[in-house]
Amino acid sequence: MRLKIHEFDMQLKYPFSISRHTYFSQPNIILELYHNGLTAYGEATINPYYHITIENLREHFEALKHQLEDYHFISPDQLFDDFSELLPINSFALAALNNASWDLYGKMNNCPVRELIKLPGSDSPRTSYTLGIDTQEGMSKKIKEFPWPIYKIKLGTSDDIGLIQFLRKQTKSLLRVDANCAWNAEQTIKISKELKKLGVEYIEQPLAANDPDQEYCFQHSTLPLFADESCCTELDIEQCNNKFNGVNIKLLKCGGLSPAIRMVRNARNKGLEVMIGCMTESSVGIAAAAQLLPYVDYADLDGPLLLAEDLATGLSYKDGKLHPSDQPGLGITYIGK
Repeated sequence: MRLKIHEFDMQLKYPFSISRHTYFSQPNIILELYHNGLTAYGEATINPYYHITIENLREHFEALKHQLEDYHFISPDQLFDDFSELLPINSFALAALNNASWDLYGKMNNCPVRELIKLPGSDSPRTSYTLGIDTQEGMSKKIKEFPWPIYKIKLGTSDDIGLIQFLRKQTKSLLRVDANCAWNAEQTIKISKELKKLGVEYIEQPLAANDPDQEYCFQHSTLPLFADESCCTELDIEQCNNKFNGVNIKLLKCGGLSPAIRMVRNARNKGLEVMIGCMTESSVGIAAAAQLLPYVDYADLDGPLLLAEDLATGLSYKDGKLHPSDQPGLGITYIGK
């Protein structure tokens, strides 16, 4: 197997703010994986919260080049196991490799990856479109320019309730909120009551990861709570039980599609609802996550919609739904060269 890397700094349509940072662009690396005449793709972005940089991604990908030269590829799951020592060090790098191996495996079997996933499925949910923290006028402008059936609103402002009250007057679309660890338990419990009155569906990650008050918050919140920063790897599913109503699974956090598939199954077994989420990724990364759409309850896969220019084709959005291609593998055509 041979590996080639491409570095980008993807420009965003709008500045994107959460409670911790403001982004104007999204640096990332695209992997090209070559094996037996086939080419497959994976993606990893940088992320300050998880200490992922272009430099440490490049370092691990350069090391992987040598490890893959004589590697005997059997399946994506076996590849994940064989390179799992990367997981605690750089799950983003492992995810890009694992997702590329799924793209390869689908092409080897001449079918979309989702047909190789052994989970009970149903209709795919609609995906939310994320509005980063902004002025009321700025967020209103985005809603008018991008009408969408579901918005996820980033919170952690000086007046979160006032912001949602304002946005509710701007749109009748379904609203979800994500505090990105900005609140404490008492704030969450109080705010949840007001958000419910405004028709908000759920709250994502109100408290910091590992906050000891999470169980108390879960017991008293008026709205369902979803874990994001509190749910990174397979081991976290057990920790989220009885502390959240559901989990947001992101491939870059957990190491790729192989562990994510197991996380969906384990979460279901524990009665947790499942969201498939993303970082600000191009269609290369989103196409991998989109293979799980028939097997989850909620989706937040809007990465390509936030970019000024995409790096691949093969995905389409219509009426709030993301439609992956029916082509083999992840179903994408890479255009970022």
